[in-house]
Amino acid sequence: MNKKLENSLLSIWVVSLVATFGSLYFSEIRGYEPCEMCWYQRILMYPIVIMTTIAYIQKNARIAITTAVFAIIGGSISLYHYGIQKLDFLTDSAPACGLVPCTGQYINWLGFITIPFLALTAFIIIAALSFYMMKVLKEEK
Repeated sequence: MNKKLENSLLSIWVVSLVATFGSLYFSEIRGYEPCEMCWYQRILMYPIVIMTTIAYIQKNARIAITTAVFAIIGGSISLYHYGIQKLDFLTDSAPACGLVPCTGQYINWLGFITIPFLALTAFIIIAALSFYMMKVLKEEK
């Protein structure tokens, strides 16, 4: 595996690890109970750490397809979740989300950075790196 692929795979691992620890920090240390949509985002983020760990050890850059799929689905959920937090027309019609409302904002840094925004940022970075890896793999053939 060439250095571009190796560094991209390592970067995906770092981003997913930071996102995983960040979500655990908010829930386990700060005591913020995740809503249902947060759980779906976690379900899609946490396995990326495991997948990329194994792929890095095996030097398997073809995992990029899988990480891209996880990132696109997770990013879509994050984008919708962010939308129901920040856009009035979505907030008013937001579905009930269990014990913790999905419209709640535990953090609101700089007036726009919420937990789903952080997750969306991580998913976008992972998707971009995954597509870059797929491009490099295609060029190598």
